Amino acid sequence: MNLKRKVITSIATVGLLISGGVAYNVLAEEQPSFFQYKGGHLNVSQVGQYDSGAGEGGTEILAYDENLNRAFVTNGAESALDILSFKGLKSGKYNTIESSKRVYLKDFGIENVDDITSVASHPTKDVIALSVVSDPKTDPGFVVLLTKDGEYLTKVQVGALPDMVTFTPDGTKLLSANEGEPNDDYSVDPEGSISIIDLTTVLDQEDVTSESLKDLTARTLTFEGVHLDENVRVNSKGSTLQQLEPEYITVSDDSKRAYVTLQENNAIATVNLETNTIIDVKGLGVKDHSLPGNELDGKRDGQTKIERLPLLGFYMPDAIDNFTVGNKNYIVTANEGDARDYDAYSEEASIKDIADRIQLNADHYGGYNQKQLDRLVEKGLLDELAKTNITLENGLNDEGKYEALYSYGGRSFSIFDAETMELVYDSGNDFEEITAMALPDYFNTTNDEIAYDKRSSAKGPEPETAITGEINGITYGFIALERTSGVMVYDVSKPKKPKFVTFISSRDFSEDVKGDVSPEGLHFIPAETSPTGKALLAATHEVSGTVAVYEFDTKKGRK
Repeated sequence: MNLKRKVITSIATVGLLISGGVAYNVLAEEQPSFFQYKGGHLNVSQVGQYDSGAGEGGTEILAYDENLNRAFVTNGAESALDILSFKGLKSGKYNTIESSKRVYLKDFGIENVDDITSVASHPTKDVIALSVVSDPKTDPGFVVLLTKDGEYLTKVQVGALPDMVTFTPDGTKLLSANEGEPNDDYSVDPEGSISIIDLTTVLDQEDVTSESLKDLTARTLTFEGVHLDENVRVNSKGSTLQQLEPEYITVSDDSKRAYVTLQENNAIATVNLETNTIIDVKGLGVKDHSLPGNELDGKRDGQTKIERLPLLGFYMPDAIDNFTVGNKNYIVTANEGDARDYDAYSEEASIKDIADRIQLNADHYGGYNQKQLDRLVEKGLLDELAKTNITLENGLNDEGKYEALYSYGGRSFSIFDAETMELVYDSGNDFEEITAMALPDYFNTTNDEIAYDKRSSAKGPEPETAITGEINGITYGFIALERTSGVMVYDVSKPKKPKFVTFISSRDFSEDVKGDVSPEGLHFIPAETSPTGKALLAATHEVSGTVAVYEFDTKKGRK
């Protein structure tokens, strides 16, 4: 489909932004550029921004204590943790948020550590947890515990490269996803693992101290003997156990199950937290972009052209969340995609690199017969797709020809049945269709440069993270688009039939990096615990080093 490029107009002289045919007031105090596309009953405004002053990497992951109205933000640029107060946020008014304290990794007194990758806040106790990577990253890492004032308590050794940390909702356990990436020359490649720290004794303590935590240890689970189904990607370099790389964790409301993404493996592991065992790992399959509804712009050609193409996209989710409707639990995924790409080994290539080895077979695609595929190739399809990124690890036949082309990510969000990991819903081509209308001049731009169509050949808008939250009885899914820089909002109350509600962004497209650019993490704050009295969404933006806080206003009962 060819779309005519349009321009969203900002009328600065009267303080309005025009978006989707609706004008929104831009409030004072030098508010960054903000717009809302569509929206219906859900009105959104930006009520706060924190600027780390550190630039790229200055804000990455955010945790929040709803009783203290306090946010904890990892600052990769400074190898630090920034502590912010949201108490001053006011409904309907833009506020600049200041840091109350910055805590540096170097001050913890831990030798040979390099970076903070994640943060979590205990639901009831005066404890936050940081995942800390060792130097070298292939050595076992640490979970570091601090008070919510940023005072050091203790550290616990976990697996190599802890990439995400979270508490169970009941506060009894602390979990770490240990990715176990290889070093660049692949001379060391640790096994991926999941660490569990039992905090039962902590819950009995009125005051948590370093002394009371000194005996904490982690039980680190490996994937030895765990059942992997046939869709789990383990045909890369290294042993199966080395290839499995846990990325992100979400825990069920009853604290009995954890679900862990293994992004490069295109899979999700289920962990029984009652027995502290990994139940299984299930692959997520592929998205057939040759089918109607799954179209994409897969060509970097200076056009907005969303069309069916012979590409099979691995979902490869990064951050995930889970939610319950009725008595059934669901997983929501942001289908980012990721490749193994190191100095000594890379699976990533462009189609032009293997063009002479491509012999497409229609058996792999639902949208073409062989005659149609051959005709597309004869008309120059592979030349048009020359810059498009694919993996070298999948699609080869016994004769060394690529019968199918596999790409990274689904350019979508999906909902899976948490019990079976069967696909319940996928947003198809929504993200590119919507951003083509909302941001026509910046369609598939990238996150450090205004470059129209640049990302069409590589993961498009690139959904990075997904969370859910309830506003006036309706469950919404919020999906951050890392490259475009914005948040998609869907009503997911009916998991099989979600509805697009709105798209918001506070990126200023007048410069390459201005405003809030490249959302990396999201945190939802329900109205009942919000300092403004209305639901909030905090979004950490990695490239701009800022945190944006958005407020959601809707009339009760309207749908």
